[in-house]
Amino acid sequence: MSDDRPEIELPGDISYTFDWPKTGDEEKDAVLADGEQSIKAVDQAIVKQNALDNAYLYYYEGEAAAETQKFVQDYVDHKAAITGSYRFYAPEVHVKQDGTASLSYCEDQGKAFVKYLETNEIKKTEVTAKSYVIYHTSLKKNDKGVWVIQKIVSQSGSAKCRP
Repeated sequence: MSDDRPEIELPGDISYTFDWPKTGDEEKDAVLADGEQSIKAVDQAIVKQNALDNAYLYYYEGEAAAETQKFVQDYVDHKAAITGSYRFYAPEVHVKQDGTASLSYCEDQGKAFVKYLETNEIKKTEVTAKSYVIYHTSLKKNDKGVWVIQKIVSQSGSAKCRP
């Protein structure tokens, strides 16, 4: 692991559960570890209200970085942050010989909410099929040994992710 990874600090009203067991494969476990940090880095950008936060830019490149910037900017424009509990599970990791990898995983957003900063109002939403999101990411190992996300696609209401 690279020592210059950004420190990610999140408020106490956000919690995470990563049901991502170690695989025993060094490269796959590194993809999972960087994947976990990349998720938290985006959330930090939302909380800091900074669409160009250095932490997520450390883990995202190209198309994925541009899409993530738009995603975070939407929260900034609405003066909104996040709160609650996030659960990530069912990871599938494939590492190729050419220094690329894919990581797919599910997210349960059933206990995660939007918080409006000006009023401190929390928008509680009902748990529906849309609360279960699947993500597909394409990653590349950079020259620092970090698995960076180059492409990310998400789909809410994933049948694969529903309990």
